[in-house]
Amino acid sequence: MHALRRARGCLSTRSVDKIARADGAHAGPHAMVRGTTLGRYGTAHAARVTLAPPASAAAAYRYTVNLGRMIERLERTRRTRRTRRRSPVEASMSATRARATAGAYEEASIRVLKGLEPVRQRPGMYTRTENPLHIIQEVIDNSADEILAGFGTGIDVTVHADGSVSVEDDGRGIPVGNHPEEKAPVVEIVFTRLHAGGKFDKRAGGAYSFSGGLHGVGVSVTNALSRRLEVTVWRDKREHTIVFADGDVLEPLRSRAAPAGSKASGTRVTVWPDAKYFDSARVSTDELERLLRSKAMLMPGTQVRLRVPATQLERTWRFDGGLGEYLRQAVAGELLAPIFEAEGYAPADDDSFAEGEGASWVLAWTDEGPVARESFVNLIPTPAGGTHEAGLREATYNAVRAFAEAHGVLPKGVRLLPEDVFARVSFVLSAKVLDPQFQGQIKERLNSRDAVRLVASFVRPQLEFWLNQHPEHGRRIAEAAVQQAQARTRALQKIEKRKGSAVAVLPGKLTDCESTEIARNELFLVEGDSAGGSAKLGRDKEYQAILPLRGKVLNTWEVERDRLFGNAEVHDIAVAIGVDPHGATDTVDLAALRYGKICILADADVDGAHIQVLLLTLFFRHFPRLIEAGHVYVARPPLFRLDVGPQGKRPARRLYCLDDDERVATIAKLQDEGVRPTAVEIGRFKGLGEMTAQQLWETTMNPDTRRLLPVALGALDQRATVDTMTMLMGRGEAPARRSWLETHGNEVEADV
Repeated sequence: MHALRRARGCLSTRSVDKIARADGAHAGPHAMVRGTTLGRYGTAHAARVTLAPPASAAAAYRYTVNLGRMIERLERTRRTRRTRRRSPVEASMSATRARATAGAYEEASIRVLKGLEPVRQRPGMYTRTENPLHIIQEVIDNSADEILAGFGTGIDVTVHADGSVSVEDDGRGIPVGNHPEEKAPVVEIVFTRLHAGGKFDKRAGGAYSFSGGLHGVGVSVTNALSRRLEVTVWRDKREHTIVFADGDVLEPLRSRAAPAGSKASGTRVTVWPDAKYFDSARVSTDELERLLRSKAMLMPGTQVRLRVPATQLERTWRFDGGLGEYLRQAVAGELLAPIFEAEGYAPADDDSFAEGEGASWVLAWTDEGPVARESFVNLIPTPAGGTHEAGLREATYNAVRAFAEAHGVLPKGVRLLPEDVFARVSFVLSAKVLDPQFQGQIKERLNSRDAVRLVASFVRPQLEFWLNQHPEHGRRIAEAAVQQAQARTRALQKIEKRKGSAVAVLPGKLTDCESTEIARNELFLVEGDSAGGSAKLGRDKEYQAILPLRGKVLNTWEVERDRLFGNAEVHDIAVAIGVDPHGATDTVDLAALRYGKICILADADVDGAHIQVLLLTLFFRHFPRLIEAGHVYVARPPLFRLDVGPQGKRPARRLYCLDDDERVATIAKLQDEGVRPTAVEIGRFKGLGEMTAQQLWETTMNPDTRRLLPVALGALDQRATVDTMTMLMGRGEAPARRSWLETHGNEVEADV
């Protein structure tokens, strides 16, 4: 596999032209953005660009020799390159590079972002940019963490007329003394430096055992994206004030004796969001109300108050009844059974989980109306769910199914599925996890694999006991689940009847699933026969099918539809999914579709990335309705395996990382936990075929723990995406690709 590793766009025109023409068999270089949707391939905002390999060994040899020579002549060819017409943006970028390096790619070409610069450069990586609610939530979460740790009784939030927002608590107050190593006030460090905070040490004796804060990033992001930020701390009978502007200290820390009547301890942070970083600079009052109401619910006995003087709005929440009281107000429809509320936390002598880890939850079954579902991890809302919700779903399903089988509620021939049991369930789940792994800084989804087992181990036994203790309630719940299963079966039979009797001859390599429920079935297109073997052993044969692919799939961007089936791999894919090739404007009946999810599963390297691009090209060009309907996905297998030895009462663990960045972050967290570097063994997967069936199931195929990306159009519309894909995949588009590479060569990050 041949790829570019030359950042900052320093290849000559002639050099790039040669590269663009090198791939005859696969129609030139193909851009690939790892971990994004198809539409983003078309946006030309690549984080990783991969060039397609030549078609033969001889071509590969010539390609390698030419590339080496071109790199050696880089400086000379760049100086002799003819000037071409550039856009204003390109001209500005070129001028900046010229001033910094005098036209050369040298040591001075590398720019190091310091302090809060990374946040201001790429705010979308750290927060939501629709409005400033999330940067305000970071401050609220800090106050909630104080209460979660046992300090403080209330939170007051005020939205001022000028758009600023104040958050005040009566916790311990942020420390204001000089840091022993950094020799600067701690309150200044917390707000001006990334990865500075008091929540790294989760062991006994740390400032916070459980908290939503993980990386020491939250309030420093708030400061970076605010034109002004004021902090007042009451601590040790004194009042301390510091003011920031655009992320920097405007007024240094000042201290004075606390005025009469002021609180003994606490913190007030007032934020003026900078409008240039957000679509709207105003915080949505409705969203802020929902957030504060949920915080009050999660902290029984805590008073949370919101004031908006401009509209004379003042709301106060206090839920002494906790989760149950909150859900009773949220649920619509008649309850089938009383609300089930319980909790479970690990004791000090637990062999599997840290002391205090666990969850509290409340479940309600209704016969009609919308369901209400909310989940939290260490008081952080997780609207996208995650592994803690998967554990709750698994435990609820197993408990209800066991009750139905034991009490004869389940009719013969009816098979319950998790979605049958969970269809009419409303719930609130609040999990406490010692070291949660979230998806991104905005923390919308929990990815910690242990959370499935953590929540399920506490929920199932208590729910089973409750159902058997109240059999009349358990019977109504089980009967409602059976009705859902029967309705699902009847709907499936109607679909099968419309299909008719015509049956296609399925590919011999296809290992099909047992289920005929299209919405649940999944087809994995797996790179290589060896990986296909592991996938066959590791899959859930009830609803997961495997189709191994040999070698590179044909670049089908310019292949006529009537010639597609000349390629065996494309023919097998089309027959397996049950849908004929079609165009973007064709009317297509997807009733013959055999799988609700079509998952591309390739190695986590550049070769696998190339196969992903070729398959996505096939689906976008010849099966666009599948992408439009949300049936195409990209699986993300890990590149690294970390075996962590036992640590005290905590048993040995096995962790998986997608890439180098995640590996570095995971090792840093293990070190924060006190794990010795010698106790961590790192392994790198050479490909899917090297993974065992169990590893493949845990990391890539298990719906509860896998990472699966849906494919959809990105920022560009259909026409613009087609134009971009034509430039990237067309056989006669070498000049356009050359120009594109010159513009975006500085974004390349690939292995040579």
